[in-house]
Amino acid sequence: MVALLLALQLRTITIDQRLAADAHVRVGDTVVVSATPGAGGDSVVLAAIIGRRADPSEIARSDYRVHLHLDQLQRLVGYGDRVDRFAIATHGTPAADSAVRMINDAAFGFRAYRSRDIAVETSATFAVVSRFHRAIGVITIVASAVFLLCILLLKVDERRRDVAALRLLGISRRSVMLTVVLEAAFVSVIGSGVGVVMGWVTSLAVNWHYQARYQTPLRFALVTSDIVIFAVTLSLVLGIVAGALAARRLVRTHPLVLLGR
Repeated sequence: MVALLLALQLRTITIDQRLAADAHVRVGDTVVVSATPGAGGDSVVLAAIIGRRADPSEIARSDYRVHLHLDQLQRLVGYGDRVDRFAIATHGTPAADSAVRMINDAAFGFRAYRSRDIAVETSATFAVVSRFHRAIGVITIVASAVFLLCILLLKVDERRRDVAALRLLGISRRSVMLTVVLEAAFVSVIGSGVGVVMGWVTSLAVNWHYQARYQTPLRFALVTSDIVIFAVTLSLVLGIVAGALAARRLVRTHPLVLLGR
């Protein structure tokens, strides 16, 4: 009965999932909050555990998050009536612009920022990584296109006798070239499909690993419909172009020369 009355008199706090996991505490546990480690403080009851948001800025800071009552926080940090920063909710862009101007003009030392500007600054590392990945993607596409062209040239060159026989039977150059191009397009579509499946499986593995490591719902790898359409289209175009170049080189050669005569 005494413990129940004591629990009813204690204030409550909430913490994030990462802190709860690292500190091995659960909802209903009594903990002590203090300004310095090991020092005496206020006993509080853990009322709830909140999930982390899918916000890259939280990943970059890797801070613990604790929600306290305002008077608790004021007494804990010993700032009195001072604050380091505070957030104001506004409705719409005009209201946000007006609030920024009013706060900046209120007194010297105040500086207001929009939340999206702060998110951009704190996510600068992710932007650099994104541009780096884009550059790697461009280099990979160019290298794969050259590799694909070389493979098709070799494969088509191995079928020179078949092409020569078709030409001697009266099959036109256009028909032979169209056959090679269609075959290259078919192989490209199959290859892009396999690549999409591999990318999807890889993204699942990447998200599973890093979401567990950083304890966040943020998705680190995405395979969207736009990416799939772009990959399949690019693969098809490269396959058709490479097949056309390889077939054009072969059909312009005389059939007897293809037979080695």
